[in-house]
Amino acid sequence: MLIWLFWSSVAVIVYIYLGYPLLMALLARRARPVQRQTGYRPRVSVLIAAYNESADITATLTNKIAQDYPHDRMEILVVSDASDDETDALVEALAATSPVTIRLFRQAKRQGKTAGLNRLAAQASGELLMFSDANSQWATDAITHLAREFADPRVGYVSGKMVYTRSDGSLIGDGCSFYMKYENWLRRQETAVGSMVGVDGGIDAMRRELYEPLSDDQLPDFVQPLKVVEKGFRVVYQPEAVLQEPALDDPESEFAMRIRVSLRALWALKDMGHLLNPWHWGWFSLQLLSHKVMRYLAFIPLLMLAIVSVLLAWRGGIYALAFWSQLAFYSLAYAGHIRSQSQSQSQSQSQSLPTFLAIPYYFVLLNLACYQATRAFLRGEKKVLWNPRKG
Repeated sequence: MLIWLFWSSVAVIVYIYLGYPLLMALLARRARPVQRQTGYRPRVSVLIAAYNESADITATLTNKIAQDYPHDRMEILVVSDASDDETDALVEALAATSPVTIRLFRQAKRQGKTAGLNRLAAQASGELLMFSDANSQWATDAITHLAREFADPRVGYVSGKMVYTRSDGSLIGDGCSFYMKYENWLRRQETAVGSMVGVDGGIDAMRRELYEPLSDDQLPDFVQPLKVVEKGFRVVYQPEAVLQEPALDDPESEFAMRIRVSLRALWALKDMGHLLNPWHWGWFSLQLLSHKVMRYLAFIPLLMLAIVSVLLAWRGGIYALAFWSQLAFYSLAYAGHIRSQSQSQSQSQSQSLPTFLAIPYYFVLLNLACYQATRAFLRGEKKVLWNPRKG
């Protein structure tokens, strides 16, 4: 029984992190290219939800105004989720002189990001809705690259490429960077197969007519792409549309953010569970199961493997090797945790932890966050409100 559990756990873990990506790479050889047009310039509405973003909102809006896209073909809509700082005043001040139309909406009491985006989408005039975080810095040609994908009538949703920037060389930055490189490579393969699973909510775009108002507790950058697939359109990755976002330099904030996102994603999977039917949705159901459901629950086979490896280590051979390998890996993760805590407390920004510590630590952080989120999900907890993400 222990041996069966050992090899079953190994098989599941290998499939999640290696087997599935390789399967996508194999299927991607029969690519379905996007029929993009370089000169395609539909009218776009950039939607931004903000709560107490006075530190970043001016820079974010200035960044969008500076896009190399015709000013008369774009507008910027901002919803203030009952901000009690200078966010509203800063938006209004910039709107008065901006060459791009900027409109501010206010939610008198906090309702959350999803409610805010629902409100903005109903007021938008663009053919395309583009979603930016309140601290997101886009490359100057990002809107151009996002828009040109929609020349293909089969495309309903496009996501760009997030690049984490590190002003202090923090551990989370290193781990995040490796994780995002892995995710972005996988998104390329999934796009070639048909539609990708999972997007970056800070640089997304979709056809306005496909937008569906969501309940306040739903995660828009998870549910909307799934609803686009449900309607028969493709969700694709455009790596030339680049978003620069600061990596969190506080491990506790990163952990809390991952729990919140994972919890909302689990509820989204529950709401859209019918897409897991392979008889109707084909390869996409396998992608959703492998990339999301199994990834969020990967802590189960990881924990099982750790336990049975301890019990089987006395047998020697592969079992002893598995035990010592895991002990070394988790020791490195713990060392990364201790070092990150030390750097956070001392506010040290001069050194970056080596990758051999960053990757194990971030891997464990992600899976612990999924574990905590799953516990919260089983208790029926939901997250609606959010605070600014700080780097």
